[in-house]
Parts: sequence; structure tokens; C-alpha cells
Amino acid sequence: MKALKYFAAFLLVCFLLPAGASVALYLSGEHPASWRNADWSATGILPAPRPDDEAAIYIMSARTGGLKGALASHSWILLKPANGAPYVRYDKVGWGSPIRRNGYPPDGRWYSNIPEVVGALRGEEAAGLIPEVEAAIAAYPYADRGGYRIWPGPNSNTFVATVLRDVPALGIRLPPEAVGRDYLPLASPVSITPGWRDIDLSFGGYAGLGLGLDTGIEVRIAGLVFGIDLLRPALKLPGFGRLGLPLADRVSAPST
Repeated sequence: MKALKYFAAFLLVCFLLPAGASVALYLSGEHPASWRNADWSATGILPAPRPDDEAAIYIMSARTGGLKGALASHSWILLKPANGAPYVRYDKVGWGSPIRRNGYPPDGRWYSNIPEVVGALRGEEAAGLIPEVEAAIAAYPYADRGGYRIWPGPNSNTFVATVLRDVPALGIRLPPEAVGRDYLPLASPVSITPGWRDIDLSFGGYAGLGLGLDTGIEVRIAGLVFGIDLLRPALKLPGFGRLGLPLADRVSAPST
């Protein structure tokens, strides 16, 4: 009985209170009434292609729309070959054929929310990994119609997280507010990165644990995350995401 009380207190303090506070803050602000009223335009965060530029891979994330935006973000993949080639954007969405190629501007707002760069690789390293990322996207197992479930997954964040796991050389992990990133099918509930750097355990996305150098320590319940990042010191709270050092260096908008 005492253990049950401790667990209930843990849920209240570490999950329910932060999530409730995040929802309250969201409701106090102004947001688009629907996707029709939202701003999906480019932000200028990323540099425009140039004839002499280098290859790059970006993982982007922005808060999603509706009340779920209080707790969750949407992520996508950008591939940029060298020498002036255009960006190629990949998203997973919940309607029609789920995997979208160049459906939105590369650094576009998502439901009026400005995105951030979760992780980036540039130069020869990025050029060498672009074919591997494209192969992982082509092999994504939930790419057919009906292969999207908003919660607990497989959703847009499951898509990006799966590609990141399939190409571990990228060394990028999604932020804790990317609900669905931790989804693993019940038939394969464990994911281990090369060298046992990180271990993830997921019970169909409904609950799970994460432990490792890049993950830190995470407890995951209903897609929400409470944890501590040890390598880049930060506290992870439901709704608020990381409070501490960012996952990656920010990419500034180019000067004019």
C-alpha cells in the first residue's frame, strides 16, 4: 500500500502537475482556430541553397496544433545535397498517404509555431549519410494508408525516431515533447543503440523507460516524459520538454 502511495505521488508531482501547468499556459495564449487559419509559411531559419554550399541533414521540430500543442510537437526530416541542390522535406501526417515529400516549406511554421533545429549534420558526413536516411525512409514499416495513429503511435514522431534509430550514425534523438518518439511494437519492445550507448523499453508506447548516455534517465507514461539528461544537463518535464542545455546548437536566420 505504501509503494502505491509513493507511485501515486510520483505521478502527481512528475507528470500530472507539469502537464496541467503546460495546458494552463497554452490556454492562456492565442492560437489558430484550425489548420485553415494557421500560418504555414517559411521562417528563414535555414540558409537558402547556394552554388557552393555543402550537404546537410536537419531534424526539425515545432509545437503542433490544437490543445495537443500544449503537450506535443511535430518533427520532420530535411535532406540537403551539396552545390545548390534544394532541400527535401519528409513528414508523416494523419491523412491520405502518410509520408509526405516536400508538402511544406523546409523550415516552415507548423500550425503557426516556429520550428527549431533538433540536430544537424553538414559537409562530407551529411553527404555520406543522405543515402542511408533515404533508404530508412523507404523502408519505414508504417508508410501505407492507415499507418498513422495519433496516440500512442505510430505517428509523425514515430516516423522520424524510427529513421534516427535505423541510421545511428546521425547521433540525433528527438526532444521529450515529441510524443510518439518512444513507440515500439509490442513484438519488439526493446531498442539498443550500437555499443549499448542507450537502451529503450516500450510497452506499445503506453509506458516505457529509457537509459543511456544520450537519453539520460527517462520514465515514460502515456507518451509523456519525465527525466534527467546527464550528458547535456537538463530536466525533462511533460509539456515543457527540456529545461536546461538544448539538444543542439540553434541555427540562426541568415543576415540580410
